[in-house]
Amino acid sequence: MNTIYLREQLRQFLIEDIGYGDLSSELIDERDESVATVIAKEHGVFCGKPIVRELAIMQQLDLVACQEDGSRIAPGDVLIVLKGKTRVLLETERVLLNVIQRMSGIATMTRQCVDALGDDSIHVTDTRKTTPGLRMLEKYAVRVGGGYNHRLRLDDAVMIKDNHIVALGGVAEAVHAARSKVGHTTPIEVEVESFDQLVQAIQVNPDIVMLDNRTPDELREWVRHIPNHITIEVSGGITLDTIADYRGIRIDVISLGQLTHSVRALDCSMNLQGGMKYATTRNTPTDVR
Repeated sequence: MNTIYLREQLRQFLIEDIGYGDLSSELIDERDESVATVIAKEHGVFCGKPIVRELAIMQQLDLVACQEDGSRIAPGDVLIVLKGKTRVLLETERVLLNVIQRMSGIATMTRQCVDALGDDSIHVTDTRKTTPGLRMLEKYAVRVGGGYNHRLRLDDAVMIKDNHIVALGGVAEAVHAARSKVGHTTPIEVEVESFDQLVQAIQVNPDIVMLDNRTPDELREWVRHIPNHITIEVSGGITLDTIADYRGIRIDVISLGQLTHSVRALDCSMNLQGGMKYATTRNTPTDVR
């Protein structure tokens, strides 16, 4: 993860949320200090330790404890413990929770898909269907969940899709155009939607073919015609409920937009130890592991 970019993103997130000042937290004595604990409220996979660490540094908070990324968590588990000025803890709370809940939700969904597939020979990958501005964080969360990343940006690889094929006059024409423009280190992928297109793609020898919206039975037949040196990706309509149907097929990659575009955030909450919920003063010494 690019730490420089991460810090800039977190700075913008804080500016967006705090505005010209936290009117609610400014009611609290500026000298007051607290310990804040983030607790899981459901089962899942934790993700976001680099975010917690950088926010603590930026906000001058002490990071007492944090779960490791990839840890399986259950309701009631302590995810994060921070100590510092009460005002600062509260003004940081929403940004912290929003980001780690989103990332942990993605990591959890990814782990569920990997486990449901149950085939280590097939990589489960994300797509570019990410939240604008959050791609680096969301793709990091996919890796934490046991998945892999597809291209991060349009300049990572040539990916010839249906509209490119139409615009360039065919599969062969599109691949030849790509080879004339890009260097030898840039992979070329072709999306095919029919068996005829697959035959055309094989003839021009791309690095990757994506078989789009094919049933498992269709895939078992189609992959018999694809040389071993061409990477086989499948995509389109595959979900957590159906991914197990692709186990054992000779494919290399399954890409799922579901990992990022519609995932549900993992529920957790932050509480001040020593606040009213604990019926003691905030400055009461707390045994935090």
